[in-house]
Amino acid sequence: MIPFLDLKKQYQSIRDEVISSVTEVLDSGAYVLGPAVEKFESEFGAYTQCEFAVAMNSGTSALHMGLLAAGIGPGDEVITVPHTFVATVSSILYTGAKPVFVDIDPHSYTLDPSLLEAAITSRTKAIVPVHLYGQPADMDPIMDIAAKHNLVVMEDAAQAHGAEYKGKRCGSIGHLAGFSFYPGKNLGAYGEGGALTTNDGSIARKSKMLRDWGQEKKYHHVMVGYNARMEGIQGSILSVKMKYIEAWTEARRNIANLYNERLNGLTKVVLPKSFEDRRHVYHIYCVLVEDREKFMKFMADEGVGTGIHYPFPVHLLEGYSFLGYSKGQFPISERVANQCVSIPMYPEMTSEMIDAVVAALWKYENEC
Repeated sequence: MIPFLDLKKQYQSIRDEVISSVTEVLDSGAYVLGPAVEKFESEFGAYTQCEFAVAMNSGTSALHMGLLAAGIGPGDEVITVPHTFVATVSSILYTGAKPVFVDIDPHSYTLDPSLLEAAITSRTKAIVPVHLYGQPADMDPIMDIAAKHNLVVMEDAAQAHGAEYKGKRCGSIGHLAGFSFYPGKNLGAYGEGGALTTNDGSIARKSKMLRDWGQEKKYHHVMVGYNARMEGIQGSILSVKMKYIEAWTEARRNIANLYNERLNGLTKVVLPKSFEDRRHVYHIYCVLVEDREKFMKFMADEGVGTGIHYPFPVHLLEGYSFLGYSKGQFPISERVANQCVSIPMYPEMTSEMIDAVVAALWKYENEC
């Protein structure tokens, strides 16, 4: 069986370095924040072309703290998309603001800028475009509209480590951004982790206090804060992985290129679209199929693991029904959610594994 994802392979390739880095933290006694986290923050900030990176205990916290630091609160409206992981929407709700949805572009599966202005009201304070699956959103028109209406743009870059839009790294284009280091991400911790990136010193300062109980310094609590600090062990592991992130990213892109070339001509499976002005980092290689259940069973029978990201748009989830949306309001998000399937995509895939995935897809095309 070719697994959809294999985290153990990557760990084995860097095991000695990871154990050494973790041991160093254990010996130091700096288990929460501390030098290992500060080192990672410096490295990740530079990687994302940002002056500041503020490490958090999760990507959700990065979005939540970031929106708070940008001044978002009760009574405000924040525009985002319904085809995303629920954390995007929950982080808005945590601030007391109201999420307002616009549909996605049918080719990139990211926020459709042509729908933005119609969703803006006098209460709109921010836009959260999602760089879904590692595909950058179309940021220029989003930033233009935001500037016109004096809105904050916070990139949800949870799946977009190293992705680029017109030569700019995701995380550096908006006013701030949130990244996730959940284990399966392109840059994953061995536990939970996240980071906020920004070039705004005021946002960086506020978010550092918010993640640490609102402290300006120890016991000087200048605002109501949260416990959203990164652990030293996770910072040290992520620093080890920073050495390899570009090699791993190019491996993903090479696999995607092979898929694109060798699967060209499929009619029953829609491949993800790439754009010349964007660097897609393929956190997920998402295809669309008419009958997802049938496709996933076929692939499993052929020995190929698959996944779904994400089967329900947020506006149709029971827990978010109070937002007042109904089926049919966001047809592109609903169609993609009904048809999306993720096929194996991780840097350690061998040529034999790629061959097997390609063969299974062509067999589906010819037999189903």
